[in-house]
Amino acid sequence: MSFSSIKTMASDLFNQAGFVSKIHNDDEYQQALALMDELIEEYDNYVPLIEVLAASIEKWENESEEFAEFNQRINALDDGVAVLRTLMDQYQLKADDLKNEIGSKSLVSMILNGSRKLTRDHIQALSERFHVSPAVFFNMESVRAV
Repeated sequence: MSFSSIKTMASDLFNQAGFVSKIHNDDEYQQALALMDELIEEYDNYVPLIEVLAASIEKWENESEEFAEFNQRINALDDGVAVLRTLMDQYQLKADDLKNEIGSKSLVSMILNGSRKLTRDHIQALSERFHVSPAVFFNMESVRAV
């Protein structure tokens, strides 16, 4: 295949679906999500396109005013609490279900709302229960700074 034909195909793609490389508005964002849904169905056939589209979607979600408040809340979350919330959601657990790893339902609630921190013992017990590295409970930026 010649570079000329590659350039022509790329030009055709970006003329029809420029959002693949850069999303400019909410309509293009919705189109990108819809295309991603289709591409995922045949993941192995579309890995390179998925990677380009994923980068475009991620950039839009990180920079769009529409996601600014959400991104602020996410950035403010304690990484350990975010991981704990994700695990609880994935395993459909309630605060009371973690009494062996953390303690009382009220202590779990205080950790989830940010008024208490996960301790080393909590992290160790959660890591063992869910078979994950304790490192997932720490912000890697702060770990690198040490």
